[in-house]
Amino acid sequence: MSARTAAVERTTAETSIRLTWNLDGTGKAEIASGIGFFDHMLNLFAAHGLFDLKLECRGDIEVDGHHSVEDIGIALGDAFREAIGDKRGITRYGTFYLPMDEALAFVSLDISGRPFLVYEGGSMAPMIGGYDTELTEEFLRAFAMHAGITLHVRILYGTNSHHKVEGIFKALGHALRIAVARDARVTGVPSTKGVL
Repeated sequence: MSARTAAVERTTAETSIRLTWNLDGTGKAEIASGIGFFDHMLNLFAAHGLFDLKLECRGDIEVDGHHSVEDIGIALGDAFREAIGDKRGITRYGTFYLPMDEALAFVSLDISGRPFLVYEGGSMAPMIGGYDTELTEEFLRAFAMHAGITLHVRILYGTNSHHKVEGIFKALGHALRIAVARDARVTGVPSTKGVL
């Protein structure tokens, strides 16, 4: 089977991003976004998805983290779309509930080619370290739109903002891992339409 990998470089007036992504990895990650908590989240995403992910971003974090986090979502989405290829033989759908102490996160997704995001994160503290919690939705939207996936994310309950965001990224890794898994019984594209 061919390796499902991608390398993306994205440069704007606000950010410069270089990344490589192997969908069939072992969970090794080297992340340098300039935002410590976000690095931690992307490391968890890769570890729980069993993705090999190397990412470096130089952004205008002296302004705030918005441009870096959103542009990383865009670059990851572009890389995913390239790595997944023609989508032949994949499971396509992935759903995962992730308990993170008192918080429960839910992620369900479809590698459909029809990008959409439904996000219900609930109330959170404005900041976790140097990370603006509003950027979780911005990241997920950018990723879903550029990856071409339908993505539903919800925090069912919880009180600790760190746990809520961590639950989301871990659940996203697991759900995506399920969806990209190859199934030998699926010989073509997993759609009755014949195309995704």
